[in-house]
Amino acid sequence: MYFFLRRLGFYLAAFVVACTFNFLLPRMMPGDPVQIMFAQSGSTLGPEAMDALRATFGFVEGPIWQQYLIYLKSVFNWDLGLSVSFYPFSVNDVIGTALPWTLLLVGLSTLISFSLGSLLGIYAAWRRGGLFDSIVSPLALVMQSIPAVVLSILALFVFAVMLGWFPVGRAYGLDHDPAWSFAFVASVAHHAVLPLITLITVQVGGFLVTIRNNMINLLGEDYINMGRAKGLGDTAVMFRYGARNALLPSVTSFAMAFGFIVAGSLITEVIFNYPGLGRLLFNGINARDYPLIQGLLLIITVATLAANFIADLVYVVLDPRLRRS
Repeated sequence: MYFFLRRLGFYLAAFVVACTFNFLLPRMMPGDPVQIMFAQSGSTLGPEAMDALRATFGFVEGPIWQQYLIYLKSVFNWDLGLSVSFYPFSVNDVIGTALPWTLLLVGLSTLISFSLGSLLGIYAAWRRGGLFDSIVSPLALVMQSIPAVVLSILALFVFAVMLGWFPVGRAYGLDHDPAWSFAFVASVAHHAVLPLITLITVQVGGFLVTIRNNMINLLGEDYINMGRAKGLGDTAVMFRYGARNALLPSVTSFAMAFGFIVAGSLITEVIFNYPGLGRLLFNGINARDYPLIQGLLLIITVATLAANFIADLVYVVLDPRLRRS
């Protein structure tokens, strides 16, 4: 319990520090979001109406510390204000609309990448120096080095534009209405295949290299030799003795990858015009939508801290030495 409370207090303090930067960074950006909103729409308002609209969005006159306290109160109440670029909708509603698409795309790709990369890395380490390891390991390094923007544009041009196998963009076809029907689900799956494969290709190499290196470092340990001496088969020794301990350092990598689910999807969602949080963040930055930017950065902060907190608890479950200490 002491460990749980201590880690919880640490992440709560980190959350407050992150909220402070979240409050300051958008206000360092040039431009007035209210004026930009009406300049893009071609509308005009009087000075009094503009001041009232600024107050609605939280851009009130006064000392910065007063604005900061008001912001912290709104954060802990989860009242993220109104979006400038999607007015009159609130930031909560806008994020709630885009969040399921990002969870579907990036969450699924992260789970598949971690599972596939871990299995391939374990087998490559177990058969180190063999044909499988000689092919998969260099290929993983190459995949890990390819920028996401290059792979996304290349995949979009080849498989969507030239071959026409997949749609160019969007999350589903324009001729489908959102509903729990086979036609809509099939359209969503068809539109998600190309960005999903792109994200998996970018991520799987890193997980594979990490688990392979961890596994190789453990293969010479005494408990591995003891498992073999007990007459256990290769599969049992590989997974029950080697993989379980080799996966421990990869838990942090998985937590970080899952925590940066929003930031990691920005490039892919923008290129494929996918209506997730990444594209929403890109549009919010272009529109100087401070409330939306702050809300999305807050989601990134909460996701990252929560993922690392869960990773700390998983470490305790997987490693008996931490439970004893």
